Amino acid sequence: MSLPDYSSLGLKDIIVSLEGTIAVITLNRSKQRNSINKNIILELKEVFKLCDKDDRVRAIILTADPSAPAYCSGADISGGWDLLWEKETEGEGDHVHRDSGGTLSIVIYRCRKITIAAVNGHAAGAGVTAFQLPFDFRFVWAGAKLTFPFVRRGIAAEATSTYLLPRLLGHSRASSLLLTGATVTPDSPVIRDLYQQIIPLRQDVFPVAKAFAEELVSNTSQPSVAYTKALIQHPGDSIEENHLLDSMAIRVLGKSKDAEEGVNSFKERRAPRFTDTLSETVKRFPPWWRYLDINPLKSKL
Repeated sequence: MSLPDYSSLGLKDIIVSLEGTIAVITLNRSKQRNSINKNIILELKEVFKLCDKDDRVRAIILTADPSAPAYCSGADISGGWDLLWEKETEGEGDHVHRDSGGTLSIVIYRCRKITIAAVNGHAAGAGVTAFQLPFDFRFVWAGAKLTFPFVRRGIAAEATSTYLLPRLLGHSRASSLLLTGATVTPDSPVIRDLYQQIIPLRQDVFPVAKAFAEELVSNTSQPSVAYTKALIQHPGDSIEENHLLDSMAIRVLGKSKDAEEGVNSFKERRAPRFTDTLSETVKRFPPWWRYLDINPLKSKL
């Protein structure tokens, strides 16, 4: 594929820059408290898909301007819930609806690069679900107010949060957050383990997350990260199946240039210089899990 120029994509609601091997995505709706509209979902999905295939990108950080009123205040429901519905599927029945936050969560979750949410402000609804849960790592401002308010708004939890949150925090704490709709701070026992680090000053969240990303991209192998993420997300249905899968991954990666460099750098007591890319290696180890097609079947052209 031709390498994308992230500065010339014509994006409106996000700003994207490639800083070395780290793609930085900044939410660009500060005047609207970085609330979610249909366009920002489309733009984020486009950029995460591009970054997934771009060998230059080794990590992706999503953040907001620290002076914004919120990291993300959730869906813009000032005009009601109609924001969520697509006109072309309305006549097909309730089963055809696809939650846009969920489609974004899936794209981020499937991304084979390191993904980091630098939560430098308050977050509500999809600002906690789609904009945090599918990421590999989350850094948060200690003063942030966080809420999953769905049961207090008359709707169900969305953006695959009922799948991700219990797996991240356990069913008990997920129930506490989702069934109460309470507002909590990052140091609350029910949510603090969601975060890699809780940072006292709001303006320090992104720099700390960026430094963390820089250390990872300098010292980890791109294919190793991708294969390990895949094994975490799709470990198989038993310990025996997992054994077969990770055995195959080790065998495939063990023949790579990065594996050789890992041994050499260890023996020579120096930092590794990994050069393998996903475009070169992933074709040797195709996905072993079943992809579920989430696109609805329409009865009309």
